[in-house]
Amino acid sequence: MSELFNTISDYINFFIENLGVWGPLLGCLLIVVESILPVLPIFVFITLNFLAFGNIVGFLISWLCTVLGCFISFMIFRDGVQTWFEKRLRNKSAVDKIMNVIDKLKFEHLVLLLTVPFVPAFAINIAAGLSKMKLKKYVTALFIGKAFFVYFWGFVGTGLLESLTNPSSLIKVLIIIIIAYVLSRLISKKVKN
Repeated sequence: MSELFNTISDYINFFIENLGVWGPLLGCLLIVVESILPVLPIFVFITLNFLAFGNIVGFLISWLCTVLGCFISFMIFRDGVQTWFEKRLRNKSAVDKIMNVIDKLKFEHLVLLLTVPFVPAFAINIAAGLSKMKLKKYVTALFIGKAFFVYFWGFVGTGLLESLTNPSSLIKVLIIIIIAYVLSRLISKKVKN
């Protein structure tokens, strides 16, 4: 079993070394794209940036790319879809109730939603873009919330890779993921009330 872990660890190191700067730059681009189209595993790209650039620079690059991607997604829906949405769907009672909740979402709740790793960020970006939420409130919450989000995934990703050579560290990573998941469920329930 340890041979398998060592092989995977060697492959990841080989991949990072051979792509050089292009690997993490591709990771940055994919982080931006993932924030708009959530079909990619963002934690993989954050982890690659942490491994390639180190914890501080990798964190900064991943954080700024995540913020940029979320902001682009927000602006697409704010500028491109909001007017159509207001005319066609906002007046429906169920949609209007949901949008009123989003419009009145407290700043600290927005930060928590953007921080929690298991809450779909793209849905928050879309809802905020379609709502009457002030741009300053969204951007401020985005910068704060995504800092914790990126740090979490960077820590978990590098911890998982460390567990390939030291399987006992996997327990620490699993505990952190379980705690984050439980907190995300509790926060989701609290925000809905």
